[in-house]
Amino acid sequence: MFYRVARVLARIFFMLLGLKSSGLHNLPMKGPVIIAANHVSMWDPFVVAVVTPRPIHFMAKAEFFEWTLLAWLLGKVNAFPVHRKAGDRTALRRSIAILEKQEVLGIFPEGFRNRSGELKGQTGTAMIAVKTGAPIVPVACVGTDRFFPLGWLHPFEVRVGEPILMTDYSGQKVKSAVLDSISEQVMTEIETLLLK
Repeated sequence: MFYRVARVLARIFFMLLGLKSSGLHNLPMKGPVIIAANHVSMWDPFVVAVVTPRPIHFMAKAEFFEWTLLAWLLGKVNAFPVHRKAGDRTALRRSIAILEKQEVLGIFPEGFRNRSGELKGQTGTAMIAVKTGAPIVPVACVGTDRFFPLGWLHPFEVRVGEPILMTDYSGQKVKSAVLDSISEQVMTEIETLLLK
């Protein structure tokens, strides 16, 4: 209930600021899905959530959960902590459980905010996808680093690409070469969306 109300209010706010979206038909309406987006601004998870019809469980850096009120709020909007500097088995197990419940997992494959424009994904997203068979939907957040609080009325948009299916990898062992290949494909698709 809290998530739905927050999403409606956030949607109104961002639409008034000029948020646009494209490719929403590429989002599967049922089954497990991993949304993999670039990360240039603190606003990215919010704008992705408001254009996505299904609730998203976003990974968020563990430091955010050190503040009681913020931790409570993040929990209410389905976010959960991940320790980024080391392999976080708890976050991995939670991610897999979310997908096994046929829900939507939100990940920023780069692992941190990156305004450089050079996309370099880590392999965690690919590993979760191969383990669960969930498709990865590439998403590009465009212009979110240039609007409020840095300035009003700059165009910004969420662009959704076609799902990357894991059918070719089902039954395969999770080898580093496979994970690297999937990660590269995801980041290439995001880069293509950014250049549209």
